[in-house]
Amino acid sequence: MALSKPMYTILGAYLEQLFNHPVRTKSITSAVLATSANYTSQKIAGNRTISQKALLAYGSFGLLFGGTVPHFFYKLIDKIFPHKMPMRKILVFMAERLIFTPFYQALSLYFLSRFEGNTHEHAVQNFKRLYENLLQKNWMFLSIPVFLNMNYVPPMVRTLTFNMISFIWVIYLAGVRRRAEAKKSDESSTSKGTSNISK
Repeated sequence: MALSKPMYTILGAYLEQLFNHPVRTKSITSAVLATSANYTSQKIAGNRTISQKALLAYGSFGLLFGGTVPHFFYKLIDKIFPHKMPMRKILVFMAERLIFTPFYQALSLYFLSRFEGNTHEHAVQNFKRLYENLLQKNWMFLSIPVFLNMNYVPPMVRTLTFNMISFIWVIYLAGVRRRAEAKKSDESSTSKGTSNISK
């Protein structure tokens, strides 16, 4: 029991902050989880030097969007679909999968690239290259966890659960984006090398 007391204290303090300052608490939580997920992804990839720029980009996205966007989306969902509405669980799930997820995926791809210091044109190219495949993977692998979160998790901690699911997703997303950037860089180097030879 002694070991559980600190956990209860931390959880109690977190829930208190969540109740009194929901948006701020969710945003900070999202920033911490997104930064940790990117760090984990870099370590899994075997990076000897951790990219501080990537950590900052993911942390910034989590702080600005990771808490706020899901928070207001879930509040809107609860207003649009009252709890006694027939087929509510299915309707809520479809709204999340077909409206929120495509929007949030687009938002993350664009702004992560921008927060890393890339130009608008680079961010748009990155978006076009990765969006469709990532959206399909999201639908494929996260639909069941999202359904459970939307329908069986109390609204107060739903964004926290969403961010915990996102922790795994961000690890995957960071890896996909990193490999895509490396591939683009290799193709650019090869193209320049071919151009120099032709001259």
